[in-house]
Amino acid sequence: MTLKEILQNAGIAGAGGAGFPAYAKQAPGADVFVVNGAECEPLLYTDFTLIRLFLPQIGAGADAVVEAAGMKRAVLGIEKEKAKKLSLVEGQSIGKYTKIHLLPDAYPIGDEISLIYETTGRVVTPGKLPITAGVIVGNVESVLQMYAALTEGKPVTDKWLTVAGAVKEPTVLRVPLGTPVKDILSYLHIEIPEGYMLLDGGPAMGRKIQPETAVVKKTTKALTLISPDTEAALQRMRGEQSHKGLASTACCQCTRCTDLCPRFLLGYPLQPHLMVRAASCPNPNLELLKTATLCCGCGICETVACSQGISPKSIIAGYKAKLRQENMAFTPTPDRDYAPLDMRAYRKVPGARYATLLGVGNYHRIPSKIDTDFVARSVSIPLSGHIGAPSVACVSVGDKVEKGQVIATPATGLSLPQHASITGRVSSVTKDDITIENIERKAE
Repeated sequence: MTLKEILQNAGIAGAGGAGFPAYAKQAPGADVFVVNGAECEPLLYTDFTLIRLFLPQIGAGADAVVEAAGMKRAVLGIEKEKAKKLSLVEGQSIGKYTKIHLLPDAYPIGDEISLIYETTGRVVTPGKLPITAGVIVGNVESVLQMYAALTEGKPVTDKWLTVAGAVKEPTVLRVPLGTPVKDILSYLHIEIPEGYMLLDGGPAMGRKIQPETAVVKKTTKALTLISPDTEAALQRMRGEQSHKGLASTACCQCTRCTDLCPRFLLGYPLQPHLMVRAASCPNPNLELLKTATLCCGCGICETVACSQGISPKSIIAGYKAKLRQENMAFTPTPDRDYAPLDMRAYRKVPGARYATLLGVGNYHRIPSKIDTDFVARSVSIPLSGHIGAPSVACVSVGDKVEKGQVIATPATGLSLPQHASITGRVSSVTKDDITIENIERKAE
């Protein structure tokens, strides 16, 4: 089988949170494989832990991808402070083709476009994919999954994640895909106080979830509990109309949000202050609005830049959603050379400072507990836990399935199969997910 076939059959999607199918990134023209170990969101230590536990396998996995795809080299990007804790140094070889590259301790250095520039010196043309710059990017956990698929034929059945924030003991644990979040909280003896918010992801870009119904997906990197008085929680409590109201009444057009925007500093034609201005304009310029698709959603514009409580990020997200519905995106100017601004080097936001501004600095602790003993009573595996078309169920209620067995096949077009993450019996098949009961666990 080809590399693309192996990665698709294994069901590998971007484990860093994006969920883009790994097989679809494989295309001719790439000469560098960038392994993203820049876990720059505050409180997250999933990739840090995987690098600590499985560095040889990560190096071997990156090497295998380089060889299979005909690339020249691979780099593992990791922040300097975390690298120091792991005794990793610049240029250190961790494989035949793979070396360590130290990154600034800044947020959002793990953003794919920023990461590519920091590790290769290349700027991906706005609106284009990394492959156009000769680069393919894979998250640390995704590379481990690639290693398992290429060397052992194993599909994706488990997920590593950090449980952090307002908890007694931050923990990194491995759980089966589709594990109910409420079962993880119960296992770790975590109770959510009244008014507190649970996020799938970190405090900066994580998505608010309902603990009673949420499950672990291929994109789940962390479960973060935050108190209602933190800036991270307050920004999520404000509704769309509140954000629009502030944008139209409180913005003084100081341009600070643009001055600190990581994509703008890379030379992208994204200017958040103009997007905020457009919110109060009855007929905003369409070409201006299309630049919203260039936003990485890091939130620096709302948390670090704005002193008026405005969220350019939310305004831009609204534009992005509408553009997606209309199937419209930014088109780069032909033959234009997009290059980083000189001021970029002086406007990086230190990660520790960003955690303080989010109100989660007091939660910052490196997890000392690593748990691989969790056993799921049941799992509900999403059929659309990746970018692209939902998978198509190929099992029925009552079927006995083994861990690793295909339970849903890829749909036509961009799609992935799904595999049983535990051995058990199928108890439900819906258009959204497949539920499997762990018979042996229930009998205990």
